[in-house]
Amino acid sequence: MIIDTHCHLDDERYNEDLDSVIANAKAKGVEKFIIPGADPKSLSRAVEISEKYEDVYFAVGVHPYDAAAYDRAVLEPYVNHPKCVAIGECGLDYYRLPESEEAIAAEKTLQKEVFVDQIKWAKELDKPLIVHIRDAGADSLELLEQYAGERGGVLHCYNADEQLLKLADKNFYYGIGGVLTFKNARKLIHVYPKIPADKLVIETDAPYLTPHPHRGERNEPAYTTLVADKMAELSGIGREEIEKLTMENSIRLFDL
Repeated sequence: MIIDTHCHLDDERYNEDLDSVIANAKAKGVEKFIIPGADPKSLSRAVEISEKYEDVYFAVGVHPYDAAAYDRAVLEPYVNHPKCVAIGECGLDYYRLPESEEAIAAEKTLQKEVFVDQIKWAKELDKPLIVHIRDAGADSLELLEQYAGERGGVLHCYNADEQLLKLADKNFYYGIGGVLTFKNARKLIHVYPKIPADKLVIETDAPYLTPHPHRGERNEPAYTTLVADKMAELSGIGREEIEKLTMENSIRLFDL
């Protein structure tokens, strides 16, 4: 059994065929799905999907690109829902920053404040975090080491930053997705063997980051099978073992 720990099934690109997308994934052995919270405007859709499909869960949070829209009071009504399993997707993303130094400093300050609040919130609720990190490894590591609780979480997007492997000791897991299959994924392929096996989980980030050989197409949870195949190849262990250990890791992390 495979668990897709990060798929944006609330994205409008699934509005017309979500039943088929889930059925296709189930036919490939994908049994559970987690929708990360990224944009407060789509959260009600994520809840609706989780209530319709028994094996779909969701998280509550705000992506760093939407940090200016963060309001914990707006999100709080959802965190006690029985299908809410995490806080996030939250984090830091310095890939697209304003041009002036003053604006850059203000944007980084805002993202850090919003990230820290969500880290503290997860700790208060005893829920794991779903963390997005892009070109911000050092700052993210500092904040997570300072504020994160014992439940830890998962690093969903982390640029294969080797310094972030330190967080395995703080109960953080590492999401492996379609990037592992890319021809130019040298950095992740280098870091992957250094990740403890008991801290690996599988994700798609669907509809984004579609694995080879489907790049350019809409990603979907069924393609976790391609990620599992590549993980097995690089790990030197069987595909069934990859499925088993990542399933057990995901169940433990999210208390499924």
